Amino acid sequence: MELELRHLKTIRAIADAGSLTRAATELGLAQPALSAQLKRIERALGGALFERGRHGVRVTALGELVLERTRVVLPAVTELQQEAARFARAPRTAALLRLGGTHGPLLGALVDRLADAVPDARVSTCTSWSERELARLLAEGRLDFALAGTCGSAAPPGAAGLVWREVAVDPVFVMLAAGHPLAGRAELDLAELADAEWACVPGDGCFGDCFTAACARAGFTPRRMYETDTAALVHLVQVGRAVGTCRATFPTTPGVITRPLTGTPLTWRHLLGWHTVTQRDALATTVLAQARMAHAGVAARSDSYTAWLSARRDPVPPALP
Repeated sequence: MELELRHLKTIRAIADAGSLTRAATELGLAQPALSAQLKRIERALGGALFERGRHGVRVTALGELVLERTRVVLPAVTELQQEAARFARAPRTAALLRLGGTHGPLLGALVDRLADAVPDARVSTCTSWSERELARLLAEGRLDFALAGTCGSAAPPGAAGLVWREVAVDPVFVMLAAGHPLAGRAELDLAELADAEWACVPGDGCFGDCFTAACARAGFTPRRMYETDTAALVHLVQVGRAVGTCRATFPTTPGVITRPLTGTPLTWRHLLGWHTVTQRDALATTVLAQARMAHAGVAARSDSYTAWLSARRDPVPPALP
């Protein structure tokens, strides 16, 4: 009998369970069938792997040797299978570009630019509030590129093999109703909004904690935070129910104005991610360059952001190469 991967999985299951009975249950086998299979494996390997006793099984010296190799082989094979699946699902040409992103103007602007930069490509999009979900889709080969973001200097979503490059850094602005008493101000101190109720879009990063910490530094605790989709957020701001938080690139919306906060207590870092196995360097370079130009175009269409940039002596640092 030749040793197969399923035999190694059986050995590991018996060692983890500590008894043939429990291992048989976990493997969905009858205990006699598992015992017979173990005997065949032991004959193939030349000796006993486990000592049987009243209270279960104990690994022999030969069993320890086999288990040590198993701990290396099985994860390596699993990784190979996952990597092969990602590669098989990835398009080998630019005929299809699968883009993911969080909700906002940047994804649409990138799609628009890629239509000219890669005219032969058919672009599909997927949106999610979760940066972690976008990272998972990249890791599984179900997306080619993803636009995500992190609060301040927080680490990007983690997954083996993913590359994240900075597109731009934006200040976080506040959204006010056009008739708000502070709407005529060019810039607001966060402490001036201590009595406000707040609204923001959901996410699985640290923005909520960072916002609360910024409010604490300003001397107050937020009265309430409505976490909702963009349309509901805009409505809450328009009717004066809440003050919203937004990236500085938030598009002009009737009945709503955006204003910077004094001292820029919060920033948002736009990132483009891809998987090293499934993407060619040339295509990744093109998409990253187009993402940066898309951001510049979106920023230029925001009057409040343009005014903020022109007034600063120390502008937001440029995107990293």
